[in-house]
Amino acid sequence: MTTATLPYRVTPARVLRSEWHKLWTLRSTWINLAVTSLLTAAMGAGLGAAYDGSGEGAMDPVMFALLGTQFATINLGVLGILATAGEYSTGQIRATMTAVPRRLPVLWSKAAVLAAVSLPLTLATNLLTFPLAQSFLNGTDLSASLGDPGVLRALAGNAAGLTLLAVLALGIGALLRSVPTAIGAFIGLVMILPEILAMLPYAFVDDAVRYFPGKALEALTTAQPQPGAASPEASLLAMLLWTATILTVAATVLRRKDV
Repeated sequence: MTTATLPYRVTPARVLRSEWHKLWTLRSTWINLAVTSLLTAAMGAGLGAAYDGSGEGAMDPVMFALLGTQFATINLGVLGILATAGEYSTGQIRATMTAVPRRLPVLWSKAAVLAAVSLPLTLATNLLTFPLAQSFLNGTDLSASLGDPGVLRALAGNAAGLTLLAVLALGIGALLRSVPTAIGAFIGLVMILPEILAMLPYAFVDDAVRYFPGKALEALTTAQPQPGAASPEASLLAMLLWTATILTVAATVLRRKDV
């Protein structure tokens, strides 16, 4: 029997299929994804229904409709962390790495599977939430349609940003190997650290903060560029670099450190 016909040979396709199976057979995955979509849509509809049209303080219509993605940021981040750090907490990681001794294909497969799940989910949720919110905003200063300049780009940009945040969280989980520690680090990086740094009286810090993951996601979620924010293109590049850097560090640690 040749190597190519060995029934249990480890291949990239088999590792991907294994990680896909592990993700979808967890009840927490289904609950997480369902809650993410429902909260985003419900908050968009609720905010739209509650808006009185006063127009106090200009807000981007896409950002307004997708304020519920703050929940998605946490939910998808936790899902990514559970995909890696969760295996360390249960001890399943030892069986996984025994089956795939080269290790790195496991990390890449987990990231690919999570991205393949997160991107269509968030994009579909956004395409549902925005018209739902707009059904209550017709005739107000926040009235907009999918065909307006920048709207579809912002909806897709938000989905891409949330997907990258989920994969970034997966990398943090693989790096820290502890679910509580990884969740704390993820929230700190995305939500807390930029706000702390923004209070420092230095212009170069303000310039740097706009490229942190959370701020870059905000820039991706606006139909029209906001004053003082990075451009959508620069924001997407920044998020790609953040995610790639953390995954690279996680991969290095995975190769050199015992599981």
